[in-house]
Amino acid sequence: MKRKCQESENSNRGQVSYPKVLIERDAMVSSTGVATAQPLFSFGLISDVQYADIPDGRSFLGVPRYYRHSILVLQRAVKEWNTHQKHKFVINLGDIVDGFCPKDQSINAVKKVVDEFEMFRGPVYHMIGNHCLYNLPRSKLLPLLKIQTLDGHAYYDFSPVPDYRFVVLDTYDISAIGWPQDHPRALEAMQLLREKNPNEDKNSPTNLVGVERRFLMFNGGVGKEQMEWLDGVLQDATKLKQKVVVSSHLPLDPCAATEEALLWNYDEVMNLIHKYNCVKVCLAGHDHKGGYSIDSHGVHHRVLEAALECPPGTDAFGSVYVYDDRISLVGIDRMASTDMYFSHQ
Repeated sequence: MKRKCQESENSNRGQVSYPKVLIERDAMVSSTGVATAQPLFSFGLISDVQYADIPDGRSFLGVPRYYRHSILVLQRAVKEWNTHQKHKFVINLGDIVDGFCPKDQSINAVKKVVDEFEMFRGPVYHMIGNHCLYNLPRSKLLPLLKIQTLDGHAYYDFSPVPDYRFVVLDTYDISAIGWPQDHPRALEAMQLLREKNPNEDKNSPTNLVGVERRFLMFNGGVGKEQMEWLDGVLQDATKLKQKVVVSSHLPLDPCAATEEALLWNYDEVMNLIHKYNCVKVCLAGHDHKGGYSIDSHGVHHRVLEAALECPPGTDAFGSVYVYDDRISLVGIDRMASTDMYFSHQ
């Protein structure tokens, strides 16, 4: 059944009027100016750098894209994270280079951006996006991103402190891009696209209605094995009384993103997540304008503004401060700040 988005303060789709927060001496200061407890830990966050050494261009919708400037946004982000913060790690929500990057430059472009990330003094956790896969097959991409998984999969989890666990989903597990054309996961993806999208161009949503517009070739799905793995991780987190943050390139809630940007089986993934109370926040990229929602089970969905769409001299990255009862994203410039308080369940 299609879910309707409630138009309320809990459902800001693509808006940037989220609560603002400030930092003072490593303590969080709320918008009312009242200092609150020390965070348990913090981390850096950026999405959709999509670097390429090519002139500026536009998206299919005509939105300006600044391919060479995006790596400067990343450089400033790393400098900020290293200079002013005490972050445990950085999460990159995918699309490290752009699909228009000339193919003979792909490996060097990915290496160049990875090198910038590695200037951060701590671990960097990457995930794959569609633009990554336009440039390189998984077999070459995953080692460059230091994603160590079996059989070409790119999902994993980590626990920076005992009370929290982070889950990174591979949202191109079932995909028409990144796998060899005769790979079972590519064949499964093409079969799904033929069933769901009658257009000759499988990247066109013409005549598709509502959330059905997500069945496009530049999106993907989470496969059966990954669903079983996710179920096991959430069971374990529940047993350990951990709060879970799910990160994925593709968004998981239609109230936080445009229909064309959603994971193919977002509903299946969220039905599984909603079986448990441990998942508090879902972070995503891909839908460059950003968005925010709180779903019917109290899970926060925050889709990040893209570094790629920052005009020269502007930025889009953030620092995230993690507490027992909330997660506070402090955005820089074009990235909106968002306070995400957990509901008591």
